[in-house]
Amino acid sequence: MFTGKKILLGITASIAAYKSILIARLLVKAGAEVKVIMTPAARDFVSPLVLSTLTNNKVLIELSEQESWSNHVMLGRWADVLLIAPLSCNTLAKMAHGQCDNLLLAAYLSATCPVVIAPAMDEDMWKHPSTQKNISTLKDYGNTLIDVETGELASGLHGEGRMAEPETIVAFIEEFFFRQTALKNKKALVTAGPTYEPLDPVRFVGNHSSGKMGFALAEALYEQGADVTVVAGPVQQTKKYKGIRIIKVNTAEEMYNACINLHPSMDIEIMAAAVADYKPAEIASEKIKKNKAEFQLNLTKTKDILATFGSEKTNGQFLVGFALETENERANALEKLKRKNADMIILNSLKDTNAGFGYDTNKVSVFFTDESAVEIQLASKKEVANKIVELIIQRTHA
Repeated sequence: MFTGKKILLGITASIAAYKSILIARLLVKAGAEVKVIMTPAARDFVSPLVLSTLTNNKVLIELSEQESWSNHVMLGRWADVLLIAPLSCNTLAKMAHGQCDNLLLAAYLSATCPVVIAPAMDEDMWKHPSTQKNISTLKDYGNTLIDVETGELASGLHGEGRMAEPETIVAFIEEFFFRQTALKNKKALVTAGPTYEPLDPVRFVGNHSSGKMGFALAEALYEQGADVTVVAGPVQQTKKYKGIRIIKVNTAEEMYNACINLHPSMDIEIMAAAVADYKPAEIASEKIKKNKAEFQLNLTKTKDILATFGSEKTNGQFLVGFALETENERANALEKLKRKNADMIILNSLKDTNAGFGYDTNKVSVFFTDESAVEIQLASKKEVANKIVELIIQRTHA
């Protein structure tokens, strides 16, 4: 989402300035053009040479150098977003009172773009009434605050005042300023991860699904403007964007109930979870002891979420299923597509190297009701998710 975007990164004198190096790198890697302004005192905390190398732009510090002048007005008009990270207590106070004694403050006062601030200071400074008043003033001016986090501070204390992590800051800017609109006003449901079907108080029947593909799809949908809800089984994945809603479940029954309640209001539904097909017919109330040479386990079918959605979907709802196959992949996937009345089936083959459960990469085949297919070659699950969502947009906008 940063491709072609212009970010003006302001850095002030704070120990957290070392994080600005990673912020710059993440922004450039995401496709943004980045220019850096540092306060003179910030040079004691981070190297301009490192930042200029990462951004391929000269780092600006002084209002004038020899006979050249840094045009702060044009800088403030050039950027799509002015991000000041870290923002020290001193520069915060100057911004709140309109002071202009360095290039960064001049660019701030000239900026016509959104301004995002990420403060960094010790807990006592952060909680001081004057600091909180200055924060309130800047917010009243229309600036956007990325709140501080709690953790280890430069003083050695533990508390509030840490600048948000670089990944959090970059995701924040993505979410609030650069989301696309192809799926704006659309509601999307994604299921992700495994289900755990209890056998006794300590054991369960499950599978190796990590939920990575489902969460990547949720992010891709959200980046295109959709209102996204994820119903997730037991996974270690965390959401990238605050706006994505997560409903946590454990069993197939819990996932079914959560999804059925959401189904009527959804425009797009992607069933990426590896839901158990069977569950133990009985759950032992106590731990099953290892006192027999053999143990027989009776299983019963779980409710089929994809089939239920397929039988109940209304005009305009777009339903996507996943098929993990080990043989006759294409035939089985097409049969599932028809039988479940889905609009799209995404085929994973366990024969593909570095694809499927647990991997950060994936390779899939996408089938539609007209039996046309699109092959998505091995790539990161994020890239694969983006391509899948592009196909959904094409089909729903056709």
